[in-house]
Amino acid sequence: MKEIYLDYAATTPVDERVLQEMMDYFTKIYGNPSSFHNKGMEAKNAVDNARDRIAKILNCSSKEVIFTSGGTESINFALKGIAFANKERGNHIITSRIEHHATLNVCRYLEKKGFEITYLDVDKDGIINPIDVEKSITDKTILISIMYANNEIGVIEPIEEIGKIARRKGIYFHTDACQAAGFLELDVNKLGVDLLNLNGSKIYGPKGIGLLYIKRGVEIEPFVHGGGQEFGIRSGTENVPSIIGLAKALELTHEEMQKNNLKLINLRDFFIKKLLKIPKSRLNGHHEKRLPNNVNISFLDVEGEAMLLHLNEKGIYASTGSACASQSLETSHVLRAIGLPYEASHGSLRFTLGNKTTISDIENVLSILPNIIETLRNISPLNLNMEHYK
Repeated sequence: MKEIYLDYAATTPVDERVLQEMMDYFTKIYGNPSSFHNKGMEAKNAVDNARDRIAKILNCSSKEVIFTSGGTESINFALKGIAFANKERGNHIITSRIEHHATLNVCRYLEKKGFEITYLDVDKDGIINPIDVEKSITDKTILISIMYANNEIGVIEPIEEIGKIARRKGIYFHTDACQAAGFLELDVNKLGVDLLNLNGSKIYGPKGIGLLYIKRGVEIEPFVHGGGQEFGIRSGTENVPSIIGLAKALELTHEEMQKNNLKLINLRDFFIKKLLKIPKSRLNGHHEKRLPNNVNISFLDVEGEAMLLHLNEKGIYASTGSACASQSLETSHVLRAIGLPYEASHGSLRFTLGNKTTISDIENVLSILPNIIETLRNISPLNLNMEHYK
């Protein structure tokens, strides 16, 4: 049985070229970058070189690139670091209802610490209105945190417009770019962001490595105290092999982005068109303002988890939403935010395509999924009207 992996938004396999570049840093260039001898300096030079390569893609100074363990840590660092360093200036933070749980749960934590959070609504396609951002700003606002692209429905948010508002108002602006990396431009100056995070596992790099861009001059509390690594604000011995892998993965996805995006958009649009021919189906998220690889569809009168189990038996791997929240039986907060009722939210599937996805893979899924849905609907007690969630 051929396996078909369509869960690239959850994680990606490590690119062979990335793995090859990492290998020497496990057994040959193994020194601690903080050690003042040749082995240590060899590792330090490799980390510095990786930082320079990443900074070139982000269009920033290498000293503005801080290595972390991944997206969740970077988001915690950004939000908590800004909040606690600037609490004398204000205690108000603006975010959206469709952010990753890493952002939302940090905001709930900060609320317990006396901070006020505004959770902005989105429209039926999942798009945030920059006007709503501006209207929410008060004289106590210290941070705006809006994701670049949503991890569940793939919508791309108007980050540049929000960035202009934040700059005009003198408010720090953070964006979670974990899903956007590899598909969208990451020029931090063009985007107008003060903080931006991404991670390796979404761009064919290793897991457990990420970064946080922090614009020079931003007031932020150190996140990990210790030996003073990462310019004194994120201590701990550097994960040299993974840092090398992150730099290589980011370079490759950036260089090949245009070619890969064209391929993925064609596959995505073909897939969506065919899936919407299944009765009682609905595309979730904006039709055009979405990531090239994201297909999120709701099928009425059927449970998403049941569809996943049947697909899994056929060697087809997808998801019902964010992998980071897969242990929860609650409906997706993102789908609720765009106005889907409980029943429609529970009948959603997220297919995310990648660089190994082929038209044959898509056709195989299309030959199997309609029969699964029909079978499950025949045994389902539900019989709902599509008009309820159009």
